[in-house]
Amino acid sequence: MLPLLRLPWFVLFVACAAAFVWLTSMRLPATVASHFDGSGAANGFMARGVYVGLMLGLLVGLPALMVGLTWLSVARPKARLNLPNEDYWLAPERRAGTIAYLRAGILWFGTLLVSFLCYAHWLVVLANEVHPARLANAWFIGGLVVFLAALLAWLIVFLGHFRRGA
Repeated sequence: MLPLLRLPWFVLFVACAAAFVWLTSMRLPATVASHFDGSGAANGFMARGVYVGLMLGLLVGLPALMVGLTWLSVARPKARLNLPNEDYWLAPERRAGTIAYLRAGILWFGTLLVSFLCYAHWLVVLANEVHPARLANAWFIGGLVVFLAALLAWLIVFLGHFRRGA
């Protein structure tokens, strides 16, 4: 079972992540290497302000959209939720707990996503500190593998909760 993560903590986490991106972006050059080929060589560039705006937009906007839409939609009385054993989990005596669990689950997913985006940003910052700019692909792939493993673990726990009697 996932521990219940509360919305204020998630908002604080996203705000801290945005501050991290903002502050570490000061280390970036005026023209940022922002895209890299398979060998880690830079092959796409943008102005620092554009990069920072895009990164902050992704970091705040994507989780806010996902969490916001899910948060509002699951609580609607006539929400069409597709859950395993939905008759059991959406019975009146369990519905509030199920909604709370669904909301906590999307907050955990958002936390994983924000964490990965911060990690990818940090790798871009480090890549721009060498000349010519070069992304440490092994670190990126390692981070991606950790993110996907954490996502799989989250999914197993999240969906496993909805077995009858869980």
